[in-house]
Order: sequence, then C-alpha cells, then structure tokens
Amino acid sequence: MKQYVNFMAVFGLVLALSSCTAQLEDYQTTSPKLDIQEYFNGKSIAWGMVQDYSSKVTRRFCVELDGEWQGNEGILKEVFYFTDGEVSYRNWQLTKLEQGKYRGRAEDVVGEANGQQKGFAFQWQYNLMVPIDGDVIELSLDDWMYQIDEYRVFNRTKMKKLGVTVAEITLFFDKQLPIKNCQLSV
Repeated sequence: MKQYVNFMAVFGLVLALSSCTAQLEDYQTTSPKLDIQEYFNGKSIAWGMVQDYSSKVTRRFCVELDGEWQGNEGILKEVFYFTDGEVSYRNWQLTKLEQGKYRGRAEDVVGEANGQQKGFAFQWQYNLMVPIDGDVIELSLDDWMYQIDEYRVFNRTKMKKLGVTVAEITLFFDKQLPIKNCQLSV
C-alpha cells in the first residue's frame, strides 16, 4: 500500500508540474504579432550564449542572418561566429503554411523543423546534429522566440537528449538599421 501511495504522490507531482508548462496558446492575444516571414526578411544580427546543464556558459557567439522570401517560400542564411574562432553556417529553406504554421529544412537538421506563431511568440521544434568533442550528437531543440518590438526578438532554446535538458541557448536578435557586423562584435 505504501508503494501505491508513493507512486500516486510522484504521479500527481509530475502531472501538476507538466500542467504548469507554458503553451503557445497562452500568447494568442499578445502583441506585437511575430511574423517570421516579415521579421526574417532582409538582414539582421543576433548575439547568444550556450549554457550547459549546470547553467555554466560554455560558448558565446554572434550570428549574421540574411533572409529572402518569394511568396510563401523563404531562405534564411545564418553565419555563426563563435568567440573561440569557429565559424559555422546554416541555410534554412522555410515554407509558410496556413494558420501561422511553418516548416523548414537545413543541412544539419534531421528531417523537418515545424513551428507555429501565436501573438508575439513563435515555437520552433526540430532535431539538430551538433558536433561535440569530435562526435556528432543528435539533440532535440525546443526553440521559443518572443517579439519585443519591431526590431528585436528574444529567443530561448532547450536542447535535449532522451528527454533530458543538456543545454540551453539564449539569443537576442536585432534588425534595427544600421545593422552591426559580427566581426566587430565577437
């Protein structure tokens, strides 16, 4: 009987904690409305950091972005400049779907990325192949973007392996003119 009571207590705690998680629908009526097609059209820049499971900052970086859309199809080119000297690239092929939904592909993304916008928020989920210490590991990313104003978007990403958060990324996008250059920032 004691095991049953303990099980029910743990089950109840897990259920309570999972119901406290933010849902995209929570942002339905917020503004300004984040339109990915509009925001990531043209040049922008972002600064970010990666924190490991203990919240220790393990990497810092700057990203130069250049997006171009034709109808509902877009290409978003990203160049990452890490403070350790590494430079990496990602080229997204994006498609805007109905009802604020998007899908995308990139060279280091496994399968397809799927996202949706509601109000000032956008949730983007995908699996990414990440080089770590000479290996390449597949991680699940849960990417949340929040539009602050017409020029700035704040981004928080959880990187998970087997459902466990192994790292988090914090990123700040800016597209206010004149666009700065990462070469001068890192």
